[in-house]
Amino acid sequence: MLVKFDELKAVTKKAFLNLGLTDEQAETCAQIHCSSSADGVESHGMNRIPRFAEYVKKGWINIHGKPELVKAKGAAENYDGNLGIGVINALFCGQRAIELAKEHGIGLVALKNTTHWMRGGTYAWKIAEAGFIGISWINTESCMPMWGSDTQSVGNNPFCIAIPRDDGQIVVDMAMSQYAYGKLGVYRLAGKDLPYPGGFDKDGNLTSNPGAIEESRRILPTGYWKGSSLAIALDLAAAAISNGLCGSDMDANNNGSCTGCSQIFIAIDPYMFGSKAEIQEMLNRRVKIADSAHPIDPKHPVKCPGESTIARRKKSMAEGVQVDDTIWSQVQAIAEGKDLSGHIE
Repeated sequence: MLVKFDELKAVTKKAFLNLGLTDEQAETCAQIHCSSSADGVESHGMNRIPRFAEYVKKGWINIHGKPELVKAKGAAENYDGNLGIGVINALFCGQRAIELAKEHGIGLVALKNTTHWMRGGTYAWKIAEAGFIGISWINTESCMPMWGSDTQSVGNNPFCIAIPRDDGQIVVDMAMSQYAYGKLGVYRLAGKDLPYPGGFDKDGNLTSNPGAIEESRRILPTGYWKGSSLAIALDLAAAAISNGLCGSDMDANNNGSCTGCSQIFIAIDPYMFGSKAEIQEMLNRRVKIADSAHPIDPKHPVKCPGESTIARRKKSMAEGVQVDDTIWSQVQAIAEGKDLSGHIE
């Protein structure tokens, strides 16, 4: 179903207020979740709100927790997130990376002991919108098999990179699995198969059935062995730089998805060694050539990552944001002060 952005945000903000967030926190979280869905990332936008509510009630998210500076060294800072709201912690750290980059040309912020940042691309987008190259990633609990295994032993550990371009940001936001679990849920709720095989069923067969993959918990690493190799490397790097938890530590704690995770935010001035005019001209030249590549299907022209997102955002703002009926009912229930079974809390 389609819901106008303003209505979506108002109901979502009320839901966050009913969970105990301050007006400022609720406003920020509502904006981020609704914007993610407007950009076409329902899996980590509106779809994540019921789980957020569950984690707050379980005490896995400390709505009063704030980033606390642990150590600083030159262009790098390390923060303890105190299990605060992942979106708000990540926004803070992304902004700190920008401020460090303004001073040093590059800024790195490592965050430990935080919670799920929802849509990872949010923070890379914001860094790029501020005029900097943005790089960010996160480690997660084990939810994907290492290549050669049939058991979960590594996180899908999303990685994001964004290039600031005046004619439209170029942004990659990708998990280390072919499809993140949230995306599997989007297709399952819509009653659709995946466009490409995304994992294995319980009998070990490669499948495009999202429900079968959710049941087996055997999502397919991006690029097979390459995806799981990158996943473990990103896990180790995030934990080492932040002096935080690695994926297996989160497994041992068993407090849900990303609770206590480590995150990295990097901002880089793209004009350190060249003028803005020449760098922007190069970006436009390269993107134009990439976009002019011959398409397999003329109805679907080639686009660099991020360009389709901008188009979806404009469409959502004009026509309404796509929201799953069940998810919308759950968010409305939270906004009305009910639990997800319909009882008044």
